[in-house]
Formats: sequence, C-alpha cells, structure tokens
Amino acid sequence: MFTEPFMQRALLAALLLAPLCALLGVFVTARRLAFFSDTISHGALAGVALGFWWGLTDPTLPMVGFSLLVAVAVLWLKENTELLTDTILAVVLSGSVSFGIILLSLLKGYRGEIQRYLFGDILAVSPQDVAWTIALFVVVGVGILTRLSSLALLTASEEMAHVCGVPVQRLNYLFVLTLAMVVAMSIHLLGIILVTSLLVIPPAAARTLSRNFRQHITLSVLVGLVGGLGGIMLSYQIDAPCGPTIVLTCIAMFLLSLAAGWLRSRRNAAQAS
Repeated sequence: MFTEPFMQRALLAALLLAPLCALLGVFVTARRLAFFSDTISHGALAGVALGFWWGLTDPTLPMVGFSLLVAVAVLWLKENTELLTDTILAVVLSGSVSFGIILLSLLKGYRGEIQRYLFGDILAVSPQDVAWTIALFVVVGVGILTRLSSLALLTASEEMAHVCGVPVQRLNYLFVLTLAMVVAMSIHLLGIILVTSLLVIPPAAARTLSRNFRQHITLSVLVGLVGGLGGIMLSYQIDAPCGPTIVLTCIAMFLLSLAAGWLRSRRNAAQAS
C-alpha cells in the first residue's frame, strides 16, 4: 500500500490538509462560521464549472479564485448592508450553486470529473496538487501560529480585540481568505459536499476533552490527523470511497470523545460526592 505513488501522494495530502482544516476549524466553530465554510465549498462548484468551460484540464485555480470571490462578497455584504449573516450566506450559496449548475448543464463529457469534485478523490491528487498543498500548509500554519494570540482574542470578542489594538477588519479578511483557500484545496480530499465536516468534527471532538484553548487546538489537530490518515488507510483496506470513510472515521472519534467526556464527568461527580 505505502509503496504505490498514488497512495503516497494521498497520505501526504491528508497529512497536511486534515490537521490544517482541524486547526482552522477551532476558530470556525468558535466564531460560528460553519455555514460560512459550507457556502465557500459549494461556491467552489461554480469555479470548477468555469475551469471546464474555459477548457482547463485542472480547474484548481478558478476553483480557488471563485471561492475567494465568494468569501469577499459575503464580508462586503455583511459590512455594507443590514442583512443578517445567515441571509447573506443563503443568498450567496444559492446563487453560486445555481450559476455552477447552469454552466455544467451546458458542458458535455465532464460528468465523471464533476463527481470527483463533488465527492472527493484524494487518490487522484497529482504531484502539482501536493506541491500546492505543501506551500499552503507552510504559509497558513506559520501565519496562524504567529498571530495565534490575536486570533484567539478576536474569536473571544471583536470589541476587546479592537480595544487591545488588534487590526480587526484586516485580520477578519485575512482569516476569511485563508479559510476560503484551505476549503477550496481540501475539496480534493473530501469533495464539495463533505469538506465542511473536516472543519467541524475534529474541533467538536476535541471540545469535550480539552480544558483550555491550547488543548482544544492540539486535540483538534490530532483528531484531524488521525481521521485523515486513518480514513485513507481504512478505505484502501475495505475498498470504499476515501471522503466518506474519512468523515466516518472522524465521527467515530467524536463518539469516543463523547464517551470519554461522560466517563470523566461521572468520575468527577463521584469524587466530589
């Protein structure tokens, strides 16, 4: 299994993208942006359609570009209109998906490719995709770690962050654009339909076991790492699709964390009594 080049590329991509999504997911779930990441991932469908419409064999660049456009559009509407956030997200999601579906209906011969982007096919990642993933992991990982205190303060309270001198607006835009790029690149891992799960499930599993914010980040990254690598190896053994297997592996770890949290609370209650 480990000697085959496609499996090596798949495992390397999961090794980088799964913990990166889990790291961002801590801030996404704390700021209640899960629906926002879902909007970005579904908006990427229009980018994929545009790439095929332009005759590109690899629509990664238009997919990432359209995801960034969706993210900026949501922030601009939030800052310049009185619409509620969930309303903006629903409008942008439905509009971008409808645009993508219309383009796809005009294309012929791309049905298999579209299914690969909808449901993910990490076993088909190319060396170029791996190179992009490595660059994204280094840039985003270093960026988050260097601004961890500011991001944590921004997540806790935007007003407090502004009082403490944090450039709130600029950091919000940077975080949203970073999230859009990571979500778009992770579509190769899980597909448009499932990619949000890698941002939500590992932080949810870590939340029940962590005692502070740093533990939350560490455990979330570990759950994402184990879920990504374990899901790929399990899918290879049972000959199942990678994306859903990764998600179910993370779900299993989430259930284990719930059981561990319940046992810990029972033990603490027994000691207190």
